[in-house]
Amino acid sequence: MTRGPVALVGSGEYLPVMQDVEARLLAGRSPRYVQIPTAAALEGPEVLDRWVRLGREQAARLGVEAVPVVVRDREEADDPALAALVSGAGLVYLSGGNPPYLAQTLRGTRVWDAVLQAWEDGAALAGCSAGAMALTGWAPHVRDLTQPADPGLQVVAGWHVIPHFDRMTEWEPRLVDRVLADAPEGTRVVGIDEDTAVVQEDGRWVVHGRQQAWLLSPDGRQAYGEGEALPDGTADPARG
Repeated sequence: MTRGPVALVGSGEYLPVMQDVEARLLAGRSPRYVQIPTAAALEGPEVLDRWVRLGREQAARLGVEAVPVVVRDREEADDPALAALVSGAGLVYLSGGNPPYLAQTLRGTRVWDAVLQAWEDGAALAGCSAGAMALTGWAPHVRDLTQPADPGLQVVAGWHVIPHFDRMTEWEPRLVDRVLADAPEGTRVVGIDEDTAVVQEDGRWVVHGRQQAWLLSPDGRQAYGEGEALPDGTADPARG
């Protein structure tokens, strides 16, 4: 089968504002919505429970089955029973939290292998906020960019993503300059506003949602809105 689409989302996973995007990702695929809240594991069980609840509520709105795969550490990420839950997914979604923790916890495990296999078999693969960062080649410590970033899960290896872009630049006005300065030559640096996604479909990366995505470079920034495609030259997903 052909790989499914990949979606990088600025914010809003499992919320009504992003229901249309998630419905688009599930369209024509198995009604089995696998939800992996690992990025929030360090925040404790109450936060994980909240992600599971939100995921179930969104799945109910979409009329599909919610399949929470609650992986809190690498031992659980290597659990065959948890990996088996990913089988038959129509959409696998990595929600928000800590980008390097997510990448470090999943990389090279049975659960991650199952996610990649589901994607190879046609499931959509999405990440929001920390999940979006971790799917690229750059999973930074967002509260301290002086720490070395994790190399990410390498699904979209040639990108650096800044989620919550409309808010991030308010919190840290120098953020874009710092990210651009640290990005290897040839990297696509993309800002994704809240409640907005960039979805790889039919060989193009297309913006969906209420705000914009931004292609960033030392020469400035270019905005793309609903239904617009980023220019050719953005990296295709490659199995990491």
